[in-house]
Amino acid sequence: MFTGIIEELGTVARSGSRLTVRCETVLEDLAAGASVAVNGVCLTAIAIEPNSFSADLAPETLRRSNLGNLRPGSRVNLERPVTPATRLSGHIVQGHVDGTGELLALDSLDNEHWWLRVRVPRQLERYLVFKGSIAIDGVSLTIAGLDGEELAVAIIPHTYRNTTLGGYHPGARMNLECDVLAKHVEKLMESLDRRLLSPK
Repeated sequence: MFTGIIEELGTVARSGSRLTVRCETVLEDLAAGASVAVNGVCLTAIAIEPNSFSADLAPETLRRSNLGNLRPGSRVNLERPVTPATRLSGHIVQGHVDGTGELLALDSLDNEHWWLRVRVPRQLERYLVFKGSIAIDGVSLTIAGLDGEELAVAIIPHTYRNTTLGGYHPGARMNLECDVLAKHVEKLMESLDRRLLSPK
């Protein structure tokens, strides 16, 4: 489990089905077999080098996320999993990407703040609520605007400077993970509806 608070920006050294990322901070206690979130996707580190780690990407991961679009030199958001003593500064993020959205605009506001607008897949709309949580490329954010298939979030200067969000251009694919609590509530409600509608 993750919190969506990015620890470090890494740089892709090798892309494709075997991803290698150059970094420093997340290597401090990373061991082979441990999890690390890359752009919000939970991956298993399989090879640890002094300045990098590698992970294998399944075809499902390449299809559902933007990791297949990475190239050597691409920057990526990195986060290690939480520990029992970690402060939950963001929200519960599993690293299980629900789909990708399309960046519509990143508009500058006053005092180095930004307004990010993303088109989301129709099947994810039902999990989005105003002032609810969403992870975009692994960054824990609060939904500040909803209009049909479009969501908006406010980006503070710290987030702009310390994540990949400021480096995207309109049309870019962005990994989206909806709040897991919404998905569990939906499943429970479906089960309740079936029981209420079934003949006695």
